[in-house]
Amino acid sequence: MALQRRDFIRTAVAASAVSGLGFPAFAQSRTKVKVGYLHTPAVDGQIWLGLQSGSFAKQGLDLEPVLFTTGLELFQAMIGGSLDVLATGAVLSNFPARGQGKVFLINDVEYATAQLWVREDSGVKSVADLKGKQISTTTGTTAHVFLDRALRSAGLDPAKDVRLVNQRMSEAVTSLISGAVPAVALWAPFDSVVRGKLPGARKIVDASAFFPQAAIVGGWAARNDYYEKNKAVLGKLIAGWLPANEQIVANPEAAAEQLQKTQYKEVPLAEFKEQFKASKYYSAAEWRSKYADGTVTQWLQQVTDFFVQSANIPNALKAQQYFDPSLFTGLVKA
Repeated sequence: MALQRRDFIRTAVAASAVSGLGFPAFAQSRTKVKVGYLHTPAVDGQIWLGLQSGSFAKQGLDLEPVLFTTGLELFQAMIGGSLDVLATGAVLSNFPARGQGKVFLINDVEYATAQLWVREDSGVKSVADLKGKQISTTTGTTAHVFLDRALRSAGLDPAKDVRLVNQRMSEAVTSLISGAVPAVALWAPFDSVVRGKLPGARKIVDASAFFPQAAIVGGWAARNDYYEKNKAVLGKLIAGWLPANEQIVANPEAAAEQLQKTQYKEVPLAEFKEQFKASKYYSAAEWRSKYADGTVTQWLQQVTDFFVQSANIPNALKAQQYFDPSLFTGLVKA
């Protein structure tokens, strides 16, 4: 019995020593974090790469990804308490401006993820030709923000000159394919569905035409009470995100191939690589600079301005009030 006790103590001391070297001891408890996300590479790329490489686990985090269809549904779930944090696109500038959620980490700029597609038989050759026509999209999302900018650039009033059909994105794409509408504003990877089922369809413009004036950033927000009480956990989340982001920046081809193979098998590799290029990714040092000089705040604010106008948000918070760069800049030194 004494021998067994000595063995137990020796084992415990060894485990403690290993833990002290930065490796988790077997008995180390992990912090579970419920993460809502959208299945689009601009949103979930770093999540999957971090989970697959173990970079979140190395921070003592046990991420539980929960899939949603739109950022609107994501925020509603988080506000309701069923999520701790979320990753999304343009909606990042919506609910936090209402005081619902705190933005603390940016993934990328959705450079060309939002796209406008038309049927071959629609007679539409340019954005201006959409006057008087129906366009399906999911209002209040990245696609809607992009569509508004595209229509205005062609001198069209989104409220008067076209008829928006608000549908979940899968249904909006189906409406285009079936011929119920002549046009759809979508986000990648839904363009793969259009290419596959409606070969004659044409992309007439994407968000890159309006960069950086209409830059849309995607990133992370935390529930208000979670943010206040768990800043150490959010710091660990950022620390786990950093190697995954570096993977993308250092070798985007390999990162795209890994993601397609493990998470996007339904999208042909060549198409997925093109979709992957539709977002702009920056290194940690580059992000730190953009956090510090106000570039990120400006990008968030210009999308908030759209939501204030289109959704009539009263007493909207400014991006500098709902975006906290300090967790990132405190971790990533200049």
